[in-house]
Amino acid sequence: MAENTPKPEARPASGKRLLISVVAAAAAGVLLVFAIIMPAEYGIDPLGTGRLLGLESMTAEPTITIEITDVIGGNEVVSEVEIPDYGDPVPLPNPAVHQDETAAPQRTTMEVAIGPFEETEIKTVLGEAKVILYSWSVDRGDIYSDFHGHAPEFGPDFFVRYEEHQEGSGNDGSLVAPFGGEHGWYWLNYNEYPVVVTLTVEGYYDDIIDYGIF
Repeated sequence: MAENTPKPEARPASGKRLLISVVAAAAAGVLLVFAIIMPAEYGIDPLGTGRLLGLESMTAEPTITIEITDVIGGNEVVSEVEIPDYGDPVPLPNPAVHQDETAAPQRTTMEVAIGPFEETEIKTVLGEAKVILYSWSVDRGDIYSDFHGHAPEFGPDFFVRYEEHQEGSGNDGSLVAPFGGEHGWYWLNYNEYPVVVTLTVEGYYDDIIDYGIF
């Protein structure tokens, strides 16, 4: 090539062509989102491309098939049903947090009259890990209360204390029995007037023992 041959000049893209390129790229990106990404990642298929390309299956929850047996017209009919497959669960650190029961929870409400300077005990009989909800209140003034549990196999002097109030007019709570035995309340009315304690217990207890006034 001769030395005096003129070199072609590089012309910058015009503003119009640059704008067209940017708009085209943006439109392609939007189309990609609606046509591919949304069906594959979120299961949303506004254009129907996910269904055509089989992308919806990528977001479908895994399932397993189980057999259900029904009796229709005296004949057993077995059918297959798909249910969600959530994989293997993590083992419970304390399996006692869930228990199947053979009956509905019991509910008992009782009123206990306590004279001046008298005391009493009310105990629920619970198996290990059984649950109760409780609520008690006194009709006037304050009294001493001690919520505790006894395990017969550990001897008559063994007890654990859940809660103690030197003075109070009521309490609400729950208990998961740490052992089988008696779990309940000791109340002392240190007032010069009688009081009535109303106690409500709900849950899976075997019995409620009223030790009377002493």
